[in-house]
Amino acid sequence: THEELCRFIARESDSVVVSVGYRLAPEHKYPAAYEDCLSATQHFLQHLQHYAVDPARVTVCGDSAGGNLAAAVSQTLAGRSDLPRLRAQILIYPGLQALDFNLPSYQQNRGVPLLFRERAAFYMLQYLNGNAIKLEEVLDGSHIPVDVKLKYKKWVSPD
Repeated sequence: THEELCRFIARESDSVVVSVGYRLAPEHKYPAAYEDCLSATQHFLQHLQHYAVDPARVTVCGDSAGGNLAAAVSQTLAGRSDLPRLRAQILIYPGLQALDFNLPSYQQNRGVPLLFRERAAFYMLQYLNGNAIKLEEVLDGSHIPVDVKLKYKKWVSPD
């Protein structure tokens, strides 16, 4: 689905683009996709000479669930001294939190196609455990204990 875009990015930025075909939910639950992306990125970083890539110019990128995966891979590799440091991460409409689907951005865009608020929560549940039985609880915010909400309020709140 992204081949044309990857070719465009490679051509226009004079870059090498490696697109990871990771395992998809709901058939493959978390952490399958993350493990695929991490493994591919580590392999690429360990073999940069083979691909004639400058170690100082490696960036990870992803959109939607891929944005989540790019962020997770970046965080995992951030402290590694045995691999080249990533230059940057590019996150395009990433799914980064599942604590609160009632934040202003979800409310303001709840009916904007293509990723309606309910659909975003549904796909998050598919990614995590392969079913959407708790969809209503996620949408009303009752899936997270109050103490956890308070702990993360600094980072996940309308403020």
